[in-house]
Amino acid sequence: MSVKVPSLPLSGGNSIPAIGYGVFQMTSAEVEEHLPEALEAGYTHIDTANAYFNEVAVGCAIKASGVPREKLFVTSKLFPQSYAYEQCGKDIDATLERLNMDYVDLLLFHQPYGDYVSGWKAMEEAVREGKVRAIGLSNFPVEKIDEILAVAEIKPAVLQVEINPYCNQHELKEALAERGLGDAVFEGWYPLGHGDANLMTEPVFTKLAQKYGKSPAQIILRWSFQEGNVTFPKTLNPAHMRDNIDES
Repeated sequence: MSVKVPSLPLSGGNSIPAIGYGVFQMTSAEVEEHLPEALEAGYTHIDTANAYFNEVAVGCAIKASGVPREKLFVTSKLFPQSYAYEQCGKDIDATLERLNMDYVDLLLFHQPYGDYVSGWKAMEEAVREGKVRAIGLSNFPVEKIDEILAVAEIKPAVLQVEINPYCNQHELKEALAERGLGDAVFEGWYPLGHGDANLMTEPVFTKLAQKYGKSPAQIILRWSFQEGNVTFPKTLNPAHMRDNIDES
Protein backbone atom coordinates (compact mmCIF):
# COMPACT_ATOMS: atom_id res chain seq x y z
CA MET A 1 0.00 0.00 0.00
CA SER A 2 1.39 3.40 -0.95
CA VAL A 3 2.02 6.16 1.61
CA LYS A 4 0.98 9.77 1.15
CA VAL A 5 4.09 11.99 1.26
CA PRO A 6 3.85 15.41 2.93
CA SER A 7 4.72 18.46 0.84
CA LEU A 8 6.51 21.73 1.47
CA PRO A 9 5.43 25.07 -0.04
CA LEU A 10 7.46 26.52 -2.90
CA SER A 11 7.73 30.20 -3.71
CA GLY A 12 5.39 30.93 -6.59
CA GLY A 13 2.52 28.99 -5.09
CA ASN A 14 3.45 25.41 -5.95
CA SER A 15 4.44 22.66 -3.50
CA ILE A 16 7.13 19.99 -3.49
CA PRO A 17 6.95 16.46 -1.99
CA ALA A 18 9.27 16.21 1.00
CA ILE A 19 10.75 12.85 -0.01
CA GLY A 20 11.79 12.06 -3.55
CA TYR A 21 13.21 9.16 -5.49
CA GLY A 22 16.59 10.02 -6.97
CA VAL A 23 18.03 8.09 -9.91
CA PHE A 24 21.69 9.14 -9.52
CA GLN A 25 24.11 6.44 -10.75
CA MET A 26 21.25 4.27 -11.99
CA THR A 27 21.44 2.73 -15.44
CA SER A 28 18.48 3.07 -17.76
CA ALA A 29 17.65 -0.59 -17.12
CA GLU A 30 17.70 -0.02 -13.36
CA VAL A 31 15.43 3.02 -13.75
CA GLU A 32 12.94 1.04 -15.81
CA GLU A 33 12.96 -1.72 -13.19
CA HIS A 34 12.97 0.25 -9.95
CA LEU A 35 11.23 3.56 -10.68
CA PRO A 36 7.87 1.74 -11.12
CA GLU A 37 8.46 0.14 -7.70
CA ALA A 38 9.03 3.59 -6.19
CA LEU A 39 5.86 4.94 -7.81
CA GLU A 40 3.92 1.95 -6.50
CA ALA A 41 5.26 2.63 -2.99
CA GLY A 42 3.92 6.18 -3.14
CA TYR A 43 6.82 8.31 -4.37
CA THR A 44 5.59 11.18 -6.52
CA HIS A 45 8.81 13.22 -6.72
CA ILE A 46 11.45 11.98 -9.18
CA ASP A 47 14.89 13.60 -9.36
CA THR A 48 17.08 13.12 -12.45
CA ALA A 49 19.63 15.15 -14.42
CA ASN A 50 21.19 15.53 -17.86
CA ALA A 51 24.42 14.16 -16.40
CA TYR A 52 22.74 10.96 -15.17
CA PHE A 53 22.09 9.88 -18.77
CA ASN A 54 18.79 8.26 -17.82
CA GLU A 55 16.17 10.91 -18.56
CA VAL A 56 14.76 8.88 -21.44
CA ALA A 57 14.28 5.89 -19.13
CA VAL A 58 12.64 8.11 -16.50
CA GLY A 59 10.17 9.41 -19.06
CA CYS A 60 9.42 5.92 -20.36
CA ALA A 61 8.91 4.49 -16.86
CA ILE A 62 6.58 7.31 -15.90
CA LYS A 63 4.53 6.96 -19.07
CA ALA A 64 4.31 3.17 -18.68
CA SER A 65 3.22 3.50 -15.04
CA GLY A 66 -0.07 5.12 -15.96
CA VAL A 67 0.31 7.68 -13.16
CA PRO A 68 -1.10 10.99 -14.45
CA ARG A 69 1.65 13.53 -15.14
CA GLU A 70 -0.07 16.15 -12.98
CA LYS A 71 0.19 13.81 -9.98
CA LEU A 72 4.00 13.79 -10.19
CA PHE A 73 6.77 16.26 -9.41
CA VAL A 74 9.67 15.81 -11.84
CA THR A 75 13.05 17.48 -11.41
CA SER A 76 15.97 17.57 -13.81
CA LYS A 77 19.25 19.46 -13.87
CA LEU A 78 21.37 21.10 -16.56
CA PHE A 79 25.12 20.57 -16.59
CA PRO A 80 27.50 23.58 -17.02
CA GLN A 81 27.97 23.18 -20.79
CA SER A 82 24.27 24.08 -21.12
CA TYR A 83 24.36 27.30 -19.10
CA ALA A 84 25.32 29.96 -21.66
CA TYR A 85 22.17 31.83 -22.69
CA GLU A 86 22.19 30.85 -26.37
CA GLN A 87 22.59 27.17 -25.46
CA CYS A 88 20.43 27.04 -22.36
CA GLY A 89 17.05 27.39 -24.04
CA LYS A 90 17.93 24.70 -26.57
CA ASP A 91 19.04 22.29 -23.87
CA ILE A 92 15.90 22.88 -21.81
CA ASP A 93 13.90 21.82 -24.88
CA ALA A 94 16.18 18.81 -25.32
CA THR A 95 15.60 17.81 -21.68
CA LEU A 96 11.85 17.93 -22.20
CA GLU A 97 12.19 15.88 -25.37
CA ARG A 98 14.20 13.17 -23.59
CA LEU A 99 11.68 13.04 -20.77
CA ASN A 100 8.80 13.13 -23.28
CA MET A 101 7.12 15.85 -21.20
CA ASP A 102 5.69 19.30 -21.87
CA TYR A 103 7.16 20.68 -18.66
CA VAL A 104 9.25 19.84 -15.61
CA ASP A 105 8.24 20.91 -12.14
CA LEU A 106 11.76 21.95 -11.18
CA LEU A 107 14.93 22.61 -13.17
CA LEU A 108 18.28 23.18 -11.49
CA PHE A 109 21.72 24.31 -12.53
CA HIS A 110 23.69 21.22 -11.44
CA GLN A 111 27.16 22.58 -10.67
CA PRO A 112 28.61 26.05 -9.92
CA TYR A 113 30.71 26.38 -13.09
CA GLY A 114 30.25 27.87 -16.54
CA ASP A 115 28.14 30.86 -17.59
CA TYR A 116 25.37 30.44 -15.04
CA VAL A 117 24.74 34.20 -14.90
CA SER A 118 23.59 34.55 -18.51
CA GLY A 119 21.87 31.18 -18.37
CA TRP A 120 19.63 32.28 -15.52
CA LYS A 121 17.77 34.54 -17.97
CA ALA A 122 16.98 31.49 -20.13
CA MET A 123 15.75 29.64 -17.04
CA GLU A 124 13.42 32.54 -16.24
CA GLU A 125 12.15 32.56 -19.81
CA ALA A 126 11.39 28.85 -19.55
CA VAL A 127 9.28 29.54 -16.46
CA ARG A 128 7.34 32.27 -18.27
CA GLU A 129 6.80 29.96 -21.26
CA GLY A 130 5.39 27.20 -19.03
CA LYS A 131 8.21 24.75 -19.76
CA VAL A 132 9.44 24.85 -16.17
CA ARG A 133 7.39 25.44 -13.02
CA ALA A 134 10.27 26.39 -10.67
CA ILE A 135 14.02 26.95 -10.96
CA GLY A 136 16.91 26.57 -8.56
CA LEU A 137 20.54 25.70 -7.96
CA SER A 138 22.47 22.60 -6.97
CA ASN A 139 25.81 22.68 -5.11
CA PHE A 140 26.23 26.47 -5.43
CA PRO A 141 28.17 28.35 -2.70
CA VAL A 142 26.94 31.68 -1.34
CA GLU A 143 29.24 33.86 -3.42
CA LYS A 144 27.99 32.32 -6.68
CA ILE A 145 24.38 32.48 -5.54
CA ASP A 146 25.01 36.21 -5.01
CA GLU A 147 26.01 36.56 -8.67
CA ILE A 148 22.68 35.09 -9.75
CA LEU A 149 20.68 37.16 -7.28
CA ALA A 150 22.27 40.29 -8.77
CA VAL A 151 20.53 39.62 -12.11
CA ALA A 152 17.55 37.48 -11.10
CA GLU A 153 13.96 38.53 -11.71
CA ILE A 154 12.86 35.10 -10.46
CA LYS A 155 14.83 34.05 -7.40
CA PRO A 156 15.94 30.43 -6.91
CA ALA A 157 13.10 28.48 -5.32
CA VAL A 158 15.23 25.46 -4.39
CA LEU A 159 18.82 24.91 -3.26
CA GLN A 160 20.06 21.32 -3.51
CA VAL A 161 23.14 20.50 -1.40
CA GLU A 162 24.42 17.73 0.83
CA ILE A 163 22.36 17.62 4.04
CA ASN A 164 22.52 15.11 6.88
CA PRO A 165 23.13 15.30 10.64
CA TYR A 166 26.88 15.55 10.00
CA CYS A 167 26.33 18.36 7.46
CA ASN A 168 23.22 20.30 8.51
CA GLN A 169 23.79 23.42 6.34
CA HIS A 170 22.51 25.80 9.03
CA GLU A 171 25.16 28.37 8.14
CA LEU A 172 24.15 28.37 4.48
CA LYS A 173 20.48 28.65 5.39
CA GLU A 174 21.18 31.65 7.61
CA ALA A 175 23.24 33.33 4.90
CA LEU A 176 20.50 32.90 2.31
CA ALA A 177 17.81 34.10 4.70
CA GLU A 178 19.82 37.31 5.05
CA ARG A 179 19.65 37.63 1.26
CA GLY A 180 15.89 37.31 1.08
CA LEU A 181 15.86 33.58 0.31
CA GLY A 182 14.41 32.47 3.61
CA ASP A 183 11.51 30.82 1.78
CA ALA A 184 13.75 28.76 -0.51
CA VAL A 185 13.40 25.00 -0.06
CA PHE A 186 16.55 23.02 0.69
CA GLU A 187 16.93 19.58 -0.86
CA GLY A 188 19.43 17.22 0.70
CA TRP A 189 21.44 14.61 -1.14
CA TYR A 190 23.24 11.97 0.92
CA PRO A 191 20.58 12.34 3.65
CA LEU A 192 21.90 9.19 5.31
CA GLY A 193 25.53 10.24 4.94
CA HIS A 194 28.18 8.71 2.72
CA GLY A 195 27.45 5.16 3.80
CA ASP A 196 29.09 6.01 7.11
CA ALA A 197 28.12 3.36 9.65
CA ASN A 198 28.94 5.82 12.44
CA LEU A 199 25.92 7.93 11.52
CA MET A 200 23.52 5.00 11.75
CA THR A 201 24.93 3.93 15.10
CA GLU A 202 24.94 7.35 16.76
CA PRO A 203 23.39 6.74 20.20
CA VAL A 204 20.80 9.49 19.80
CA PHE A 205 19.38 7.82 16.69
CA THR A 206 19.51 4.27 17.99
CA LYS A 207 17.73 5.32 21.20
CA LEU A 208 15.03 7.21 19.31
CA ALA A 209 14.60 4.32 16.89
CA GLN A 210 14.01 1.94 19.78
CA LYS A 211 11.63 4.38 21.48
CA TYR A 212 9.44 4.92 18.42
CA GLY A 213 9.71 1.52 16.78
CA LYS A 214 11.56 2.87 13.75
CA SER A 215 14.93 2.27 12.12
CA PRO A 216 17.81 4.74 12.62
CA ALA A 217 17.45 5.65 8.93
CA GLN A 218 13.79 6.56 9.45
CA ILE A 219 14.71 8.71 12.46
CA ILE A 220 17.35 10.55 10.44
CA LEU A 221 14.92 11.15 7.56
CA ARG A 222 12.36 12.43 10.05
CA TRP A 223 14.97 14.82 11.48
CA SER A 224 15.60 16.19 7.99
CA PHE A 225 11.88 16.67 7.33
CA GLN A 226 11.49 18.52 10.63
CA GLU A 227 14.39 20.72 9.55
CA GLY A 228 12.28 21.66 6.51
CA ASN A 229 14.32 19.73 3.95
CA VAL A 230 13.44 17.56 0.98
CA THR A 231 15.45 14.32 0.88
CA PHE A 232 16.37 11.66 -1.67
CA PRO A 233 17.30 8.44 0.16
CA LYS A 234 18.93 6.14 -2.40
CA THR A 235 17.87 2.49 -2.62
CA LEU A 236 17.00 -0.17 -5.18
CA ASN A 237 15.33 -2.31 -2.53
CA PRO A 238 11.51 -2.07 -2.53
CA ALA A 239 11.32 -2.78 1.21
CA HIS A 240 13.74 0.06 1.93
CA MET A 241 11.76 2.32 -0.42
CA ARG A 242 8.68 1.72 1.71
CA ASP A 243 10.61 2.23 4.96
CA ASN A 244 12.16 5.48 3.75
CA ILE A 245 8.84 6.96 2.70
CA ASP A 246 7.19 5.88 5.95
CA GLU A 247 9.44 7.82 8.32
CA SER A 248 6.61 9.76 10.01
